[in-house]
Amino acid sequence: MKIELRYFASLREALGARETLEVAAGTTLGALRDQLIARGGDHARCLARGRAVRSALDQVLADDAVALHDGAEVAFFPPVTGG
Repeated sequence: MKIELRYFASLREALGARETLEVAAGTTLGALRDQLIARGGDHARCLARGRAVRSALDQVLADDAVALHDGAEVAFFPPVTGG
């Protein structure tokens, strides 16, 4: 399956704005994050499990158990605070 990844805020600065990726059918959001962490380097540092990173699937906040679909848009971003 082909998915579109988007990164925002500090993640965008480190990883770029977007990329397209091929993933296996049945891949979950959590498995995708682990796959990106396994790349090492900036991906491992920015998406590490100990870091507060939110994710969205097709512009809706989602948790790690959500399954991806062909053509999905996945976004990763740090939590946002207002003031």
